[in-house]
Amino acid sequence: MAEVCALNQGENSAVAKAWAHVRANLRRSAGQRLFDQWLKPVVLIESSDSDAVRLGLPSAFMTQWVKNHYSERLLLEFKAVLPSVRSVTLETLAEPGRRIAAPAAAAAAGPVADAPVAAPAERPAFDARFTFARFVVDSSNRVAFNAAAMVAEPGSPRFSPLYLHSGTGQGKTHLMHAIGHAFLEANPGATAIYMPAERFMFEFVQALRAKDTHAFKARLRGVDLLMIDDLQFIGGKDSTQQEFFHTVNEFMSSGKRLVIAADRAPQALEGFESRLAGRLGAGLVADIRAPELELRRAIVKRKLEDMPQVAMPGEVIELLAQRITANVRELEGALNRLVAYAQLNNEAITLDFATQTLGEVLRATQRRITIDEIQNAVSTHFEVKKIDLISERRAVAIARPRQIAMYLAKRLTTRSLPEIGRKFGNRDHSTVIHAVRRIEELRGKDVEIDGAVRKLMRQLEGA
Repeated sequence: MAEVCALNQGENSAVAKAWAHVRANLRRSAGQRLFDQWLKPVVLIESSDSDAVRLGLPSAFMTQWVKNHYSERLLLEFKAVLPSVRSVTLETLAEPGRRIAAPAAAAAAGPVADAPVAAPAERPAFDARFTFARFVVDSSNRVAFNAAAMVAEPGSPRFSPLYLHSGTGQGKTHLMHAIGHAFLEANPGATAIYMPAERFMFEFVQALRAKDTHAFKARLRGVDLLMIDDLQFIGGKDSTQQEFFHTVNEFMSSGKRLVIAADRAPQALEGFESRLAGRLGAGLVADIRAPELELRRAIVKRKLEDMPQVAMPGEVIELLAQRITANVRELEGALNRLVAYAQLNNEAITLDFATQTLGEVLRATQRRITIDEIQNAVSTHFEVKKIDLISERRAVAIARPRQIAMYLAKRLTTRSLPEIGRKFGNRDHSTVIHAVRRIEELRGKDVEIDGAVRKLMRQLEGA
């Protein structure tokens, strides 16, 4: 790859000036801790094309994180200062012989101590946004939340390790930072380390090359709380897994706190030794399920509490909660995009504005669920014939699944009550109303019914 030349510290290009402004804005909006952890290492790469901004970070993990959380924000910030900018790309700089732009522009926004190709500096400070108080709880994440709170309590831990797993963007990292905040607040003299698994692997490999694994082991195993995120990234890395296995054993035998997060359960991890998977499952394994409508609505409202200057009508909140269903991160991203576009265009947030601004996002998440699909899913789940759901049979073994199917049809489709009734053996709309109310009532007091409904909703919405 061609060498990337450094910008001269005296260069006053329009892009460099814009980067100084953007960087200063990011420091103010993100807060010092978040800025130091993730955005401070971002540097400007010189390019002959001033309309295509190139930014670099020292590791692939940091590059992906900034892409996920700030790629659109960076483009909007640059366009606000330099309208000619048409794209902002993020690149990983850890390549032999590659040099980054000298942070001349960044100097205007404050002192920077960036190492061009080194791993990101250790982050002992936890993100101020990620606390237990700011984590929105419902049945989809309550076990994980309560377990995390227990890990942070003073005294001997009730279990170790705590293993959190879920799909991307569901709140695992939030809970790990919350544990760090609460644990250090309750134990001011204690020590804690949070690091992504990629960082663990990077430091271990560096220690091997330097023939100084003792210092690496002593630093990690000497802390009171160790948290490793995104464990799936060391799948297939045998030497790293072996070292991690010994680290897990050390924490378990010494009764210290260990928290691990991954995108799947221990036994489902790909490229992991069975003995390591067994150790990971020996503590408490807690999953976080995809957020349902009520939680998505509550999350949007909680985020808006941090934006007192933003006026968002209830119908727009409902649009976000109803349509952005995949995970919390996508929901927050859609909200941030909507607010940023409204502020940059000096427009009020209305339903029409939201629909236009989030057009691609909404189209990507839209999937029409049919009553036939619901009936098929319910009949399979409860092991009844589909024809029984539309029959006159009133046995509880048939009537309850039928009511659940009607409830789901009302929740997941745009069909009217009479239309739903017709699909269930030409029943009256009042029968559908009764079924919906009955299932809503049962969900509040019958764990099995509630669990079945949740499972069916996840299955249908994710199909």
